[in-house]
Amino acid sequence: MKQKKIIPVGNIKNKHITVSVPGSKSITNRALLLATLASGKSKLGGALFSDDSRHFLKCVEDLGFETVVDEPGREIRVKGIGGAVPRSEASIYVGSAGTAARFLAAYLGCSEGRFYLDASEQMRKRPMEPLLKALESVGAQIICTEESGHFPMEICGRGITQYHITVDIDKSSQFLSALLISGCLSKEDLHIHIEGSHGMAYIQMTIDMMEQFGVHAEKMSDREFVIPAGQGYKAMDYYIEPDASAAAYFWAMAAILGISVTVAHTHFDSLQGDVEFAKILERMGCLVEDRGEGITVTGPEDGVLKGIDVNMHACSDQAITLAAIAPFADGPVHIRGISHIRLQESDRIAAIVENLTALGVHVEEEQDGVVIYPQLSEVLSTGSCSVRKLQPAVIQTHDDHRLAMGFAITGLRSPGVTILDPLCCRKTFENYFDVLEETICKIQG
Repeated sequence: MKQKKIIPVGNIKNKHITVSVPGSKSITNRALLLATLASGKSKLGGALFSDDSRHFLKCVEDLGFETVVDEPGREIRVKGIGGAVPRSEASIYVGSAGTAARFLAAYLGCSEGRFYLDASEQMRKRPMEPLLKALESVGAQIICTEESGHFPMEICGRGITQYHITVDIDKSSQFLSALLISGCLSKEDLHIHIEGSHGMAYIQMTIDMMEQFGVHAEKMSDREFVIPAGQGYKAMDYYIEPDASAAAYFWAMAAILGISVTVAHTHFDSLQGDVEFAKILERMGCLVEDRGEGITVTGPEDGVLKGIDVNMHACSDQAITLAAIAPFADGPVHIRGISHIRLQESDRIAAIVENLTALGVHVEEEQDGVVIYPQLSEVLSTGSCSVRKLQPAVIQTHDDHRLAMGFAITGLRSPGVTILDPLCCRKTFENYFDVLEETICKIQG
């Protein structure tokens, strides 16, 4: 298993750089499914190509859909046939892609046919039961062939035969997004009743994208959505935004290095909730501007951030990123509202505690978050930016891309940080460390 040693950055006074990041994973995979459900040929520009999106694309092809893929041009063309699945029997493998797992299970459960679905060992451990129960309630027969409520499974779809669904989203908002997108397959108005409240920013992204492709979801209350019958998705040319989750690592870099970083083509009117991370950095003492070329974050000149108490429920993918830069704050950093991230690629709360402890940072674990207590003593001087000296440590990534990417930023301010299994970034940002090194060269050039 490979390791990546991170080299601290120095001599960076008054630096301003612009970084480009890949397309959004969340938008790419939603757009793929919407194009599959549409009538006609769609062109998806700016698409992300990573392990997750390639698994989703392979599943679409294995279901019989015609595609044309141009990876260098970041473009995917898909021919949808009005909601129908070309093959009435098929086997698909979703890998570790949560969106592929949840979105395609809902699509196939709401369609007609017999389908076998399998996943990686990591995805086999992640929750599916709330979605599977909802699909069974509308007429699908589902057999989990190993552990109940988990992959692998066989789905026998009969179309939607009941028009009121209840789904619990406390473990994942993807359950609701999946049902909303496939709700247009209902022959009558489909009522989706909600238990829990996780990830509503992602739900809003789903609804907005459905609208862009021609299907309206009516929000009756915080607990009910209705998909009126008689709607269908329209094929279209669709541009995918840069990934705000990927952008956040470079905004975090700006915050702790005291420089300005613009992530090209990112803006606060984004469909993605993770742009909120830039506003969290603003509360911690950074200057944040939405310029014509993108959102720019400028860190404090001394690289010392303000402590913060923040509920990250709406942008929980960035909890690791905030935890990774918390040692460079002047007071405690309290991250709340993230209990669900225990059920993602790793138990992310436990992993935050494990890695910060290895770095010599005192951290208290809570059920729904962490409290991080920065150590303000040992400081090294490198050019214009003080470097907080933590303990050298090997970051345990647990095959979780966000742990690798987030704690790499820590290593830019403290010597001795090594990332275990950096290639796990292939899940969403396969050339992350190449882009990071190119950015560092720009900073030091």
